[in-house]
Amino acid sequence: MSVITILRQADIFYDLTNTQLELIASICAERHYQAGDMVFEENTPGSELYVIAEGEVEILLNPALLGKDKTTEPQTIATMRRGQSFGEVALVDEGLRSAGARCTQPDTHLLIIPREKLTLLCDTYPQLGYRLMRNLALDLAMRLRSTDLQIREHLTWARPEN
Repeated sequence: MSVITILRQADIFYDLTNTQLELIASICAERHYQAGDMVFEENTPGSELYVIAEGEVEILLNPALLGKDKTTEPQTIATMRRGQSFGEVALVDEGLRSAGARCTQPDTHLLIIPREKLTLLCDTYPQLGYRLMRNLALDLAMRLRSTDLQIREHLTWARPEN
């Protein structure tokens, strides 16, 4: 499967022209992982966006990093599959990763897009930059709304401790 075909599947690249997708494809790196491999750890610096070409990646939060029970294992908060992207927050800021990412299937194939090169493309081609940032904002808004809903459900249905 070509890099452009993979990019076309990702919502973050919705409504980009073939030329714009070719420009993004030109800055992509490809990397293969095996089941259990960490793509990145929570609270580490991040400067790359990832698009899943093949396989599956789980997004993890580690409660032990909050100073809670140190024996608690990282918790899966989302499972991402082919055509989905993760690591978008690294495109917006230069903060630490808010979660970890671990591959769950053998021969997971990821496209990796570095922030610096993507920013240069967006600066050079403002129409591409506008469309990409619009899509990024929509994607992050959808994830924020989903998280809000999960919190509301938890607060509504959680049993009070006696």
